[in-house]
Amino acid sequence: MARNGTDCVGGPTRILIFAKAPRPGRVKTRLIPLLGAAGAAALYARLAGRTLAAAQAANVGTVELWCAPDTADAFFDACRERHGVTLMQQSAGDIGARMFDACRRTLAQAGRIILVGSDCPVLAASHFRAADQALRRGKDAVFCPVQDGGYVLIGLSRCDPGLFAGIAWSTAGVMQSTRGRLKRLGWRWHELETLWDVDRPEDCERLGPDLQTG
Repeated sequence: MARNGTDCVGGPTRILIFAKAPRPGRVKTRLIPLLGAAGAAALYARLAGRTLAAAQAANVGTVELWCAPDTADAFFDACRERHGVTLMQQSAGDIGARMFDACRRTLAQAGRIILVGSDCPVLAASHFRAADQALRRGKDAVFCPVQDGGYVLIGLSRCDPGLFAGIAWSTAGVMQSTRGRLKRLGWRWHELETLWDVDRPEDCERLGPDLQTG
């Protein structure tokens, strides 16, 4: 059967971490009533740092930090210095358009990609390794769903715009809609355990003391 979309070329795995500049009032706005604008931004920065550390500890490939709105923020410079990551700028558009652009561009050079957000405190090195192994075993895609109905990790060995276009992002139906797209594409995919991320004030109650206090 012919493969749909853009097939990848041979090459190593790359990890792509999507992050926003942690500016007060611009990130984790639903947490502001609980933490204040500065507190919500500081928590987001701590979560991003934990995600970077987990990605590097996995040791499955090069780690890139994909920045929004651009790379010109002191936080991103600090991440580059501390973690040795490459800084990349996210494209314009909604999250689906930005993810597709990053995946398409990277799969032109890499054999596999693992793209994650930066607000899941329980995303560990083991999840990156499991995703990489699933792709190496021949899966077209791999996901870590989250309890709110989306996903925090997507791994791909090929890319198609149909996987991202027209999804109602930030709703409870994201993963369900994505499964439908995968079925229509005829792709083979694997799902890892369902995790949780930090979006609402009640999510903060599940955080460990290191993340609560920084």
